[in-house]
Amino acid sequence: MTSGNFSSDDLAFKRLRDLRTVLLKLHKALMEAEKESYEQVNGPIRSKGEYFQLVIGHEWFNWLRPISQFIVQMDEVLMAREPQPVEKANELLVAARTLLQTSETGTVLKERYQVAAQHDPSIAVMHAKVSELLEE
Repeated sequence: MTSGNFSSDDLAFKRLRDLRTVLLKLHKALMEAEKESYEQVNGPIRSKGEYFQLVIGHEWFNWLRPISQFIVQMDEVLMAREPQPVEKANELLVAARTLLQTSETGTVLKERYQVAAQHDPSIAVMHAKVSELLEE
């Protein structure tokens, strides 16, 4: 990544915006994979409303909530009315590294995320993009 005419502050916020873009796509793919998995076990979800209720309240989807909440935190910093200090962007980038590490042992999120990345090539590719954005 070249710095060009950007300050280190600008680069931190650019990385955060780039991360948000990829993370939204990754989150959507993870949600779709979980929906398919849920439907294989429990039968079809009948409506968008039912799906929404499952996503926000059913334990099946619990592991995805930290990613959803993290995206909201990113949005709060990136879309704040007042300019945010670069430390906020850097803190979120560090938090993303911790949140999105794949692991076969650890939190349910990390374990399920690892399984999803192993079973879906598009999720694995998006994980690689996220990892690339988070390299120090």
